[in-house]
Amino acid sequence: MSLSGKKVVVFGYGSQGHAHALNLKDCGYNVSVALREDSQSWDRAKEDGFEVLNLKDGARVADVAMLLVPDENQPELYKNYLKSELKNGAFLGFAHGFNIHYSQITPREDLNVFMVAPKSPGHKVREKFLEKEGVPALISVYQDPSKETLQLAKDWAKGVCLNLGVLETTFKDETETDLFGEQAVLCGGLVELMKAGYETLLDAGYDEKLAYFECVHEMKLIVDLIYSKGFAAMRESISNTAEYGDYTTGKKIVTKESRENMKEVLEDIRNGRFAKDFILEGQAGYPILKTMRNRCKDEKIEVVGNELREMMFKK
Repeated sequence: MSLSGKKVVVFGYGSQGHAHALNLKDCGYNVSVALREDSQSWDRAKEDGFEVLNLKDGARVADVAMLLVPDENQPELYKNYLKSELKNGAFLGFAHGFNIHYSQITPREDLNVFMVAPKSPGHKVREKFLEKEGVPALISVYQDPSKETLQLAKDWAKGVCLNLGVLETTFKDETETDLFGEQAVLCGGLVELMKAGYETLLDAGYDEKLAYFECVHEMKLIVDLIYSKGFAAMRESISNTAEYGDYTTGKKIVTKESRENMKEVLEDIRNGRFAKDFILEGQAGYPILKTMRNRCKDEKIEVVGNELREMMFKK
């Protein structure tokens, strides 16, 4: 089973949507984009050379429908359009397992349901494709009445991510590990670590710009080394002083209590508590999310960071 000869419709044209659609189009596949008629992305998708369809028409003509609208908007999209309009035996794709795993979407039994989850933000997926490098991806099959869904998922991953590295998994494992990584390490944990270091230096009387350089700016330099070469090579690139401090101090920061808290975070993800809270938050109009978003924009660390970036990245 190949994508060749199939009508591919990408629902959504945001971060992941534009990358999947453009990459597959560049590979020669027949790709259209489906959007709300009032979508701000409508003109951009047309300018990029796509046939742009409304949601109902997109669902009706799709042999392969890929849902790349935000997680919280997918259940309504499926309920109002895809459930009734998709062809019998069509392929329904996701880039994250959230709505399938937490039963927000229950696909029709005749649909072939798959996931291709690039391990990268959408703009990087597109950027690495254009550089002919690609990004890794996770793939999974949830329903397979055609017995051809895994191959189609592999074709999609190759077209979007250039087959840099594809790992087969399950919707459950992709969802739970992705949420945990975001919350405990990549976003929640990392941001709080940098802010805590910055604030510790400020409280001790050090200059705010010096604190920002040491606890925020240089994070990228270390992470880039780890990304390209691993922990051991990163440690070979830093001074003996820094390496010694790494070994002797790290566990004072990430303590036994921190690890227990990580287990609690994971348990909330696995038992569905986080998903329930997030869904209720969306139904209420995102009061917590909006409050925290606005509050964080005005924090001193953001002001200092903007000043330093203006100084460093002047053209």
